[in-house]
Order: sequence, then structure tokens, then C-alpha cells
Amino acid sequence: METGTAIVRAMIWIMQNKIKVHVINMSYGEQVHWSNSGRIFDLMNEVVDKYGVTWVAAAGNFGPALCTIGTPPNINSTNIISVGAYVSPDMMVAEYSLREKMPGMPYTWSSRGPMVDGGTGITLCAPGGAITSVPNFTLRKSQLMNGTSMASPHVAGAVALLISGLHDKDCSYSPYSIKRALENTSLYIDTLDSFAQGSGLLQVERAFENLVANCKAIERDVRFAINCGVNNSKGIHLRSGVIDRPKDCAITVDPIFLDTENVDATRKINFNLRLSLVCDATWVQFPSHFELMHMSRAFTVRIDGVKLPEGVHATNIRAYDVENVEKGPVFSIPITAVQPLTIQKSMNLPDLHYSRVLFKANTIVRHFILVPEDATWAVLKIKSTDKEKTGRFAVQTVQLKPRLACRTLLTNKMINVTSQSESVQGFAVQAGLVVEVVIAKYWANLGEIHVDYSIEFHGIHIVDSNLTMQSGDGIHRMELRSSLRNEDIVPSVTLKSIVQVLRPTDYKISPLGARDVIPPARQIYELQLTYTFHIAKATEVTPNAAYLSDLLYESEYESQLWMLYDCNKHLIFSGDAFPWKYTVKKLEKGDYTLKMHVRHEKKDLLERLTEMAILLNQKLSSPVSLDVYANHSQAIVGGKKMVAATVPPGHILPVYIAPMNNESNNEDKISKAATLGTYLQGAVTFCKDDARKKVDCYTFKYVLSEPAKKSPTVVKPDDEKVSKWEEYQDTLRDIKCTWLAKLEATEHATALYNELRTSYPEHLPVHTAMLTSLDSPEARRLLPHDDLSESAINFADQMIDVADKVITAIEQEKLLAFYGMKHDQRPDAMKIKSTMDKQKNLLIEAFVKKGCAYARLYIHARKRGETEAAMHLATVTQIWNDVQKYAEPTDSKVLILSLWHAHINKHYGRYLKLLTRYYEEKPVRDIDEKFIEITRTVGWDHWARYLTTSLPTRYPKAYRPF
Repeated sequence: METGTAIVRAMIWIMQNKIKVHVINMSYGEQVHWSNSGRIFDLMNEVVDKYGVTWVAAAGNFGPALCTIGTPPNINSTNIISVGAYVSPDMMVAEYSLREKMPGMPYTWSSRGPMVDGGTGITLCAPGGAITSVPNFTLRKSQLMNGTSMASPHVAGAVALLISGLHDKDCSYSPYSIKRALENTSLYIDTLDSFAQGSGLLQVERAFENLVANCKAIERDVRFAINCGVNNSKGIHLRSGVIDRPKDCAITVDPIFLDTENVDATRKINFNLRLSLVCDATWVQFPSHFELMHMSRAFTVRIDGVKLPEGVHATNIRAYDVENVEKGPVFSIPITAVQPLTIQKSMNLPDLHYSRVLFKANTIVRHFILVPEDATWAVLKIKSTDKEKTGRFAVQTVQLKPRLACRTLLTNKMINVTSQSESVQGFAVQAGLVVEVVIAKYWANLGEIHVDYSIEFHGIHIVDSNLTMQSGDGIHRMELRSSLRNEDIVPSVTLKSIVQVLRPTDYKISPLGARDVIPPARQIYELQLTYTFHIAKATEVTPNAAYLSDLLYESEYESQLWMLYDCNKHLIFSGDAFPWKYTVKKLEKGDYTLKMHVRHEKKDLLERLTEMAILLNQKLSSPVSLDVYANHSQAIVGGKKMVAATVPPGHILPVYIAPMNNESNNEDKISKAATLGTYLQGAVTFCKDDARKKVDCYTFKYVLSEPAKKSPTVVKPDDEKVSKWEEYQDTLRDIKCTWLAKLEATEHATALYNELRTSYPEHLPVHTAMLTSLDSPEARRLLPHDDLSESAINFADQMIDVADKVITAIEQEKLLAFYGMKHDQRPDAMKIKSTMDKQKNLLIEAFVKKGCAYARLYIHARKRGETEAAMHLATVTQIWNDVQKYAEPTDSKVLILSLWHAHINKHYGRYLKLLTRYYEEKPVRDIDEKFIEITRTVGWDHWARYLTTSLPTRYPKAYRPF
């Protein structure tokens, strides 16, 4: 999808004016939460208002419900031409191969106006389909494409023709005069949906005549900014409830010249329009005359919709120049009023029934209903009354919430309606808001059909309850109420993901390059944030920069992008403003880096985000359910759980949710790294029916506490307790052992080892620490190899001597006998197990180091042709067999020995398999290079070529830039 970065860079290129751009077509967009402010909105306005570019945009394909216009054109001004999609009779026959030719009509799915803030929504409509060329990768010459994305370039092409003709005739124009000409000359078709066609069907010749005739009009280079009410809306839109009283609305009209900062002052002084205001609706009261000069002027209109019948009513106030009425309205103020159906409380059930409603192709029936109190979901049931007839229907529901996109409470389904079975569609609703229920027969579905349908309202209302539960809060009480009917409930709380809060480990603010400078010299800066995290087990992951999420065009920042890299700086995934669109389906175990990129020309705004957190949503391997109880006492003791209940109308039913038991030990479902702010997320549902659960569900969060810190120490009996001095000596010994393992195998390490083994001859970790020191130069190589130095051979001999001290000191028969027991009933069983586990780990480490050392000696002897090579090879095999008594050959502690064993025995298939396992532990370039070496050895050149060519991509030298 589009990004703020790409859109801004495209607009900068246009502003630089190296090649004059006259028309922009934009056949894509998104739904926005509000349209009266936003960084990208401001830059779009600058392209049109300062640089004089005509901008054409697709209205969107979110219809047939009202208020489904996308962005653009739904921005904070009216200077963008919005295009709806129309299908003509000839298109039906030639492109869609319909059996019958019907009158032209808007497509069923074409977005409808008005805009949420009252703006017109659709400027005009144009043919929205074509059989056109497509890329070769589709393996086809052409394809039928449709949508407002096809209608918009149709209009853009028409605008290009108009501009070309105006240049030829030396007639002046502006983006505003072109839009007015298109609006005033379009063919309005009374039989079609006014919200889908706007001013009507595009008429190019009439528009050109209008532009030529009015090329010297005083308002040619002026757009009229209409602000209605306290919210400065682009029109008047009454949809908040029942219209039971007249409403006065203040309207401000502000004339704005093209490139107003550079316009000659004389033009501004001489600008004066005497306007006559006209409106066809009797329920709108307005002044008849309005004189406008170069200043903002206001007047008031009264909307008296008290007597309006149920449904939607639309009109506009048109302003005509009294000196030239023929050119059409100079500006218009759209007015939309929705009078909803209210369900009387006296009704036994809040159900609406409609019988034998006739639907023809593209028949659209709208119901506007004020959702009853406590309703949370509704059900539409629809069935044909005509036997042997099937209808293809679009069913859509929309509720508008302040400053939230129409998609927030929107459902859209395509269904087949027959007489054999009833189609049942559920959808979420919010009490107190007007819901629009749209039933539309698909435009290409020929024939007529009669249907019966009903709309039922249901509800389980959560009374003053918090949907976030703290693990330390104890029992969580929720109160449920039903006000509409008896509701059967089965409460369920299911947590499906764990959300970790990541804080940036680094940030950097820097100026971007030349293509990110807005003319003449407005530098755009970049904030780059770095986050790191670890994935313990392969899972599904969704990063979410919640502070900026779900905002693109309306955001006060230009762009928010993130890129996810593995530990080798390889780009794995990327995403932007909409986290629900960008989920990494399977992120393997390992360490990862996420870089976040935010842009703006004001550095102080970027500095506000230097500590911005990111939410890392990880899917649990299996969902976690919280237990729900009918009463508090059962919840405390973990008694009988709540199975089902019925809530009568007007009753309140409390339910009790118990916290998780031993959550810190639930390693399979909950991450061990539960830090401050980590929480589980899922859903709480109440409906008994599975289909209803999908529409009536609520997000539930369970905040985790930090895992309990369990002390590993065991309480010793009095006769085993040591003095503080002895404890000090033991601690000093352990510190020295730790440092011995870190030292290179030099005289310092040897001196420290001799000191420790003299002082603590029976302390085996002294020897394993020395083994680590001796192996340190070779350990950096990670993998088996043949280019051994003389020092490596010398260290190998020493490693064998030291490893033997550990191996001979441990009674292996006793160790194996212990692990062969099923149950140890001795009173000090825990202490014995701890001791045995330590001995086993020391023994495994000694075996592994010794085996690797003998493998190096084997390679050295083989190169020299010594007879000892065969003996060394047999010794490595014997050690490898011995260590498997205590651990699997693929165990992380044994894996390096298994690799050496496969290497010296030339077991290449097993070698590759072990390398794959090793790569999961340490995904580094050396392992891939070893893959290439082995595949070439066995003649698998195709695999070797693939790995070789992929190395630069999988192991880049730096992070890919934004």
C-alpha cells in the first residue's frame, strides 16, 4: 500500500517543477478517522493551491452505504475532484457480457457520499470499467478491470484534454475553475442514486464550453472554503439521532486565491461577488442574497427537519452570480439530514419485519435505525419469497462514531438469497448511534425477486466494568445487563497473544537527502529508533507503534515505517501505519532488531518521540482461558465454574473472573521474559451461539506481574552450614574459575589453573574452566576445519589431559543408575538430583572437549600420514558414543562434537543435517559457507550456486536504509 514517505516525495517532485505537471490521478487511498487536519493533507493542499495542479482521486469501493468516501478525496478542503464509478449500457453488453442491456447506473460497490463531516463526497461519476492491458507476469494480454480506480483516470484523461484545449485557445484556468465546470456541466440522472453520482455523469464537451466561456470570470482562480458549525465541517450533516427540533448552523465562506501569497493585490481588492442563494428543500431556511469580497463572511441557516419522514434527505444551498447565472453555481453547501426509525419501548421485542420487498438489479434499500439502549449486536434475516429464484445481494451496515473512520463499525457481506434457506447475518452495534442497514441487489444480477427480511436487536451490556485485569487484583467482577429480551449467555475469556512493551535502545535524528527537501528549502528530518528483542520459540509476531498507529493521511507526522532485521542485518519484514495489515506469520527463534522511521520538517516534533514504545504482539502456542464463575466464593476456591445463564430484561448479572494460577510457571503458554508492562491479550464473549460470538466480542487485557524470583539455594542442615570465611573462600574460588574460562590459554591462565587445582583438587569446575580457556582460540572458528595450527595441536593434548581429570573423577555407573530410576524416595532426593545434574553437565562438557581435541589430532595425524590417525578416529567415535548415554547428539551442548564426528568420517548427509540444527542455534555466515563447501564436495553444484548467490542478501554489511 501507499506510504507517507512515497506520497510526500512524489509531491516534492511536482513542486520542484522541473517538468510542469498539470493533472494528478490517484486511484488508491485509505479510510481516515478525521479529515480536518493532517500533515499530508496540508501538503496536498499546497500542491493544488500553490502550484495549480488539478488533482483527481478515486472515491473508493466501499459502498453502497453512505459516508464511505476514502482519502483522498476526503481531506481538509474541497479542491480535489472525487470520482464515482458508473457502468453504461454499452459496457454491460461489451465488457460484462450481460444477457440484457439495462439503463446506466453506478456500481453497487462504488463509495457513496456524503463525507462524514458533511462534504459532498462525490464530485461526478464516470465509466469505471475497461478491458485493458496488464503486466506480462499475469500471462495474459488484457483483463477486465473495474472500480473507481478506473473511473478516476478516465476523468483525469478528460481533464488533460480540457487543459490541452484551453492552452490551444489561450484561455486561462485553474484547478478550481476546472472542478466547477465539471460539476456544473455533468449530466444529473434523476433515477440514479444521488449519493453515488454527485453532480452527474461526466460531459467533456459541455465542460470545455463552460471553461472557455468563463475563462475571464472574476472567481476563476478562487476556491471557496466552506466551514459549517463549530467543527468547521465542509457541509451540514445531521445524523446523531432523532431530529426533534430545528437547528441553526453558522456558515463561513472564505475566498482563497490560487497561489494567494503571490497574487497581485489589485485582484484581491477588485474581487466582489453578488450572489443569490437557492435551495430546493422546504425544510431549510437561508438568506436569499449574499455579497462576498476578499474576506471571510458568515451567515446562518436553519435546518427544520422535525417533520421529515424516516430516511435520508439531501439538498444543497447553491450560490449563483447574479450577473451570470448561466455559468452555474459558484459554490454550494451540501446538507444531509437523517431521520432515523426509533424502536418504541412498548414493543415486546425490538424486531423489525419487512415483507415481499421487490428488488431489481441495483435496487438499494436503506434503513436508518436508532439503536436501542443496551443493544450490542443485531441480526439480519433475509429470505426470498419467489421459488426457483436466487438473488445476489450486498448487505452492509455502518455506524459513525465521532473522529473514527467509517470502517470502525462497518460490516460488508455478499450473500445469495434463496427461498430454500434463510440467510442470517450478525453485526455489532452501539447503543444510541444511528445504524444504516443497506440491502442492495447486485447491479449485474438480472431479474426481479421479492424478499422478506427482518432486523433483530440483541444485547448483553457490560455495566461500568473494566476490560483490563491486573494479575494481582484478585477476582475480577463484571456486571452484565440485558434490556431488550431474555439473553442466553456463556461467558468466555480467551487470551491468544502476549504483548511485550519495547523501549528504544538508540535513536538518531538526521536531515534527509535532496529528494526530501520541500521547495524552496524546507528540510525534512528523520527520526530513526532502534529496538531489540529475542524470540524464544517460533511464533507469529505483530509490531505495533501504538502512539502513531492507524493514522496515515490524518497523522501529524509524514510517515511511520518499521523494518525488522535478523541478527545478520537481513531484512525480514516491514510495515507501516496499520499493524493489523502487517503480521509476520512465522518468526523463528533468535535475536532481532527493529528500526522505526518517522519523518517531519520540525525537529522538535521528532524529539517528542525519542522514547516511543513499540508493542510486540506474539501469538501464544495455544490460547489461555481464564475461569469464569457465577459467584465470588466459588471463584476464590476454584470451585464450580459458570457454564451458562439467562439474563432477563432489566436484570443485572455479576460474573467473576479468576486470575491465572501459577502464571510464572506456565512456560508453554507464557513467555518467561514477562517484564513490566507485559500483558496477555484476547477476547471476552458472552453469547451462547458461536456465530454471534464473532460479532459481539470485546478486547480483554490481562496484565502480568513479574515472575516470582525463586531462590536456587537449598536450606542446609546445621552440621553442613559453613562460616562466613568459608563462604568468602568459595565465592573467591568461583570468581577465579569464571575468569579462568575467559582468559586466553597463556602462561597467566596456566598459573591460575595450577593455583586453583592445588587449592581445590576436588572442585571439578576448575578443570572445565581450563578446558574452555584452552579451547577459546578454536571456539571462535565455530565449525570443524582442517587448517590446524601447531598451537591448536598442543592445546588439544592439554585438553585431553584436563578432560580426563573430570571424567575419571565422576562415577559414571552411579550417575547412569541414578538417571535410570523412575522415582527417588529418599528424603534428600532434591539435593541428590542437583548434585547429579551438575556432575552430568561437567561430564558432558569434558567428553565434548576431549572428543573435539582427538578429532583435531586425527586430522593432524592424517595429514602427516601417521599410523596413530586410525586410533584417534576410533577414540572420537568411542567418546561420541559415550556422551550419547547422557544427551542427544543434537543437543546444543553436544552438537559441536557431532559436527566434528561427521566431519572426520565424511558423513556429509549427517553433516548437513547437523549444520541445519546448528544454524538454528547460531545463524551466522560461517555455517552457510560450510554448507557451500560440503555441497560442492558432494557435487550438488545447484545448491552451492544458490547459497553463494544468496550470501550478499542474507548477510548484508549494513541495515537497509529507509
